[in-house]
Formats: sequence, C-alpha cells, structure tokens
Amino acid sequence: MRPHTVHAVMAVKHIDRAKSRLADVLTPEQRGQLVLAMFADTVVATTAVPEVLSLTVVTPDPLVATRARELGAYVLDEPVGTDDPLNTALAAGAADVRDRHGPAHLMALQADLPALRPAELADLLTVAPDGIRAVVIDHTGTGTAALLVRDTTAALNPRFGADSARAHRDGGAHPLSGHWPGLRCDVDTPADLDTVRSLGVGAHTARTLREFGLPARIGDPVRTVC
Repeated sequence: MRPHTVHAVMAVKHIDRAKSRLADVLTPEQRGQLVLAMFADTVVATTAVPEVLSLTVVTPDPLVATRARELGAYVLDEPVGTDDPLNTALAAGAADVRDRHGPAHLMALQADLPALRPAELADLLTVAPDGIRAVVIDHTGTGTAALLVRDTTAALNPRFGADSARAHRDGGAHPLSGHWPGLRCDVDTPADLDTVRSLGVGAHTARTLREFGLPARIGDPVRTVC
C-alpha cells in the first residue's frame, strides 16, 4: 500500500428528503437538483486525488446512484431496516470496501462539499498520522467533515449526526488541524450556501445555482434564467 492512500466512502439519502433547512430559499425540486450538483462536485474533487484509491457511494436514491456511476464511483444499496441509516450506510460501505480490496485505510466523507479542493484533501491525507483514527471537524465546530481510520483492520465506527465532532472525539478520533476551508464546509443552511459561494464552488454547483438565477459566487451579478 502506498503511503497516505485511502479508500473513501460517502452516504447520500433520498434527494427528496435532503436539505430541508434550505426551504426558505429553494423549492423542493431545486433542493434536489442542488444536492446532486454538490454531490457531483464532491466526487470530482475527491477522485482527482491520486491517494484516494477508490470511492464507494451508499445510497437508496437511483438518481444519486446513476450520477455516482457516471463519475466512476462504486455504488452500494443503502441497508434497510435501521434506525440510524447514515452511520449504518457508512459502516456497510467500509465493510464492503475491505471485502473487495482487502485490508485498507478508510475515509468517510460528507457528500455535500461543493467548495472542496483536491489539494485540501491531498494535504489532509499527508498529515493524518498513521495508526490512528482522525476527525476533521466542520466549520461549525460541532459536526464532522471527514473521518479517517489509518489502520487497515480497525472498524470505521462512524458517529455522524448531531454533535458528531464530540462523538468522534469521545470514540478516540484525533482532531486534525489544517487550513481546509472547502473541506470543512458542508451545506445545510442558507448561511452555509453563502459561505461556499464566497469560497468558490465547483462547476456542477455553479451551473445549478446560475440555473436558479443565483450568483455562483458572492458579489457576482444575478442572472435571470428565462
């Protein structure tokens, strides 16, 4: 195994249930379109990093599954009958990675990081210490942007959800410091959307925002879509 390499896992729920906190600024249809666009930009940035050996996407949504395959990801159906679908999906994805690839370092990554830069992820993988679990805390200070397991046999043990940064630290994950603004900013609220627009979003998200008549970057002129 090359130094710093990982196999990445993402979980994406049904897009018609996503991003309810953006309801004040986007319609349900627009929220679904934005989820797909942000997901595509996250996948593109992630798979551009040579140290990411594979990407597995766990989802029940056929549109997400189709987009993931188009972008070169391996797709796994979301497990059913669980009261914690996100963490169950990530754990299932991690187990499937090791079934297919053998002992491997793992990374669980949020799927809505439209301002993520490949250089940020590459730097993270370079500085994450070997032999430990590590967490990248998001821009709110309470959530998790990424969880890494630098051990080829240790379980991923994801604890995403409310106050996940604390939950991952309590589970033994070491918080990583680094200037990775795009990596740390997932999008749940209108303020988050403004933040990633100020950082600069990827091509899929930029195009989708312009289709909504919104500027892709803060300060750009608004374009009316006819």
